Amino acid sequence: MTELDGAFDAVFLRLAESSFRSRFRLGKREIRYAREKGRDTIRSHARDFVSKRLAPARIPNDGKQTPVKGHPVFIAQHATATCCRGCLAKWHGIPDGVELSPQQQKYVVDLIMAWIDRQMEWLARSS
Repeated sequence: MTELDGAFDAVFLRLAESSFRSRFRLGKREIRYAREKGRDTIRSHARDFVSKRLAPARIPNDGKQTPVKGHPVFIAQHATATCCRGCLAKWHGIPDGVELSPQQQKYVVDLIMAWIDRQMEWLARSS
């Protein structure tokens, strides 16, 4: 667990109370992809996805812009309720209809990466 990861303990505890959010786990395909690409590349993908699919004030397909599978970041976004602006507002108090600030984008990316780190560490311990 990274130092930053511990900063999200309260968020992870709240998310764990949701049967929907807590059911998300990285699959074999996403684990393999994350291991092959490495953490820095996955973080870069997270920044790109957040800046293009979540940060704009208005998103034409909000609520449907994040696939449910196919990339570790997508799985993490659903697990952390950072998949759409509605979830950001409900779970993280980040208002809809306003472009995400650089600090808010960093928060979202850091949260996504903390969740992925926890998944990868848990998997490493159980193998």
